[in-house]
Amino acid sequence: MSEIVLMSDPKVAAIPVAECGERLVDVRRGGSLLIDSRKQDPADAYAYLREGVVERLMKAQELLPQGLRLLFVEGYRPPSLQRAYFEEYAGQLQAIHADWSAEQIHSAASRYVSPPGIAPHSAGAAVDLTLADAEGRELNLGTRMNADPEESEGACYTHAANISMEARANRKLLGSVLTAAGLVNYPTEWWHWSFGDRYWALITGETTALYGPKEMTSPA
Repeated sequence: MSEIVLMSDPKVAAIPVAECGERLVDVRRGGSLLIDSRKQDPADAYAYLREGVVERLMKAQELLPQGLRLLFVEGYRPPSLQRAYFEEYAGQLQAIHADWSAEQIHSAASRYVSPPGIAPHSAGAAVDLTLADAEGRELNLGTRMNADPEESEGACYTHAANISMEARANRKLLGSVLTAAGLVNYPTEWWHWSFGDRYWALITGETTALYGPKEMTSPA
């Protein structure tokens, strides 16, 4: 397995953002994607993504075999909510590893929740998703979505060895269509894919990110 670049790596934060100003759009419009409401928030922010990301998801879905669909779970996440998620998980790690330094906690937390300042979800650039059949039933991808590394014994890592052949094949399929559409995966979370953010820029060799953190004031 190649070395994983974590969100906390200074190389990610060092990528400048050339904000393109693209709008956030509601992925529920048009009915092209299956939408799961498990991450629904009071403002319905979860159902929004940058327009360019939605276009790429549509392309990825077209590449799937007949009878399979993408199942969208979460997109945009307000910076305040991202901060709350990060601090909550960091607190859990601190309770487990009382001898760890603040830097160790920050790095370990970033395996599962992105640091607020560079989080792809808060830029409307990232999506958490999985595969489903024509009836909307989730396929086996090895762990539940949002399983953390402790709970899953590392099986949440995209290329984990401790998953079944069926789950590995499904992850490979999901990855193939999303990669073909231009998205990149965060390799500690098989379900997390993004386009246009700092992490995407670093992985693809782009000099700047297209999308930076955004407050959802009046989405289209």
